[in-house]
Amino acid sequence: MLTAENTHWPLWRKIVFRFFFIYLLLETAPITWLDSIPYVTLVTQYYGMFTDWMVTKANALFFHVRPVLVPEAGSGDTSMGWARLWTYLSLAVIGAIIWSVFDRKRPNYTHLNYWLCLFTRYFVITVALTYGIIKLFGFQMSFPNLHQLATPLGDLLPMRFSWFFIGYSRLYQFFFGAMEVLAALLLLNRRTVSLGVLIATGVFFNVMMLNLCYDIPVKIFSMQLVFTCLFLLANESGRLINFFILNKPAPLSAIYHFRYTKRWMRVSRIVLKSLIVIIALIIPFYQSYSESASEPPVKRPVKNGVYAVTTYRLANRDIPLSMLDTIRWQDLIFEDGLGSVKSNDTLFRQRYNRGYFSYSLDSAKHMLGFKKHYDDKNYILEFNYAIPDSNTIILNGIKGADSLYVELKRTNRHFQLAERQFHWLSESNR
Repeated sequence: MLTAENTHWPLWRKIVFRFFFIYLLLETAPITWLDSIPYVTLVTQYYGMFTDWMVTKANALFFHVRPVLVPEAGSGDTSMGWARLWTYLSLAVIGAIIWSVFDRKRPNYTHLNYWLCLFTRYFVITVALTYGIIKLFGFQMSFPNLHQLATPLGDLLPMRFSWFFIGYSRLYQFFFGAMEVLAALLLLNRRTVSLGVLIATGVFFNVMMLNLCYDIPVKIFSMQLVFTCLFLLANESGRLINFFILNKPAPLSAIYHFRYTKRWMRVSRIVLKSLIVIIALIIPFYQSYSESASEPPVKRPVKNGVYAVTTYRLANRDIPLSMLDTIRWQDLIFEDGLGSVKSNDTLFRQRYNRGYFSYSLDSAKHMLGFKKHYDDKNYILEFNYAIPDSNTIILNGIKGADSLYVELKRTNRHFQLAERQFHWLSESNR
């Protein structure tokens, strides 16, 4: 090590280090980093099962976030997520106290701090590469589709509003991803780690503020990323303060330099470094591309577009269009297997004051079926359909115990937002 190994750390620094060491190892969970490799999860799944059991027990005994914890899935801020945070913080505090009692005479943790900074640094690298790569190709936030363009702004939740804001401009999303990738690449080289940490802190601080201000359910994880970056910055606080604030010469950074004396250690370092980069680069890109790659164009008898519901006849009774009637269908959108209807009918999946469904066609039998969710086995509605002209669809079916007849007229609904307007010269505010 370039840092003097006989340096005596003050007591407060040793206690703080012990806390960070325990918390960051629990939070970053290096044992799970290789889960993308086939069959690795056969071993690491037991770690996940153990930590879930531990968090559930701790919540039942101490935290009481919720009587029954909801696992992290689409949201990272579930009751399980918060209980996990309190559990890890508590274990770090308790562990630091016990560690301090039984290891009072150690002068410093220079070597151990190197390994902690190394794992923490690679945790930031994998996250930055994973999210940066998918943004570079526009896979994380997509441009608003017809259903979303037809949703009034006031009906959007803050998260969806922010998602559309970023997804609207592919160039801005590319820039966002490029900054994350740049931070990761700088963090890979020990000579440029300091600059990489500074950029990563700025990038992830912005992500954290977006999540906090727009109610995006990744608040815990984004705060932990900032917390992790601040830990790395704290290790260089003296030299950074000298350079940026006191206008003094900054000494060389030594925390990322370690003398690998044996050949197998040097080879192992290169192999593991390459493996982590491959996992963080190749696998997320492949998975995102596989999920986002569109299927070959399919000629559908039902054209994509916005359709006005000109006739809605339930149980042989015409129901006129009325803004006071929230159940009667007002308009209907078809777009590549996904449909939505302007209605509060709970038969559909309700989001943003619209009813969503997926649909499938049997052109031979002239059957059109609606499903509440894409992977449902049963249809919520089935219709015989007729297409008398290119802009008209007639649906005949059963809703509950009543007959349902719907006539749809395709409209030339125009959304200015979809034009992707850009003007260098603007004579007035638009």
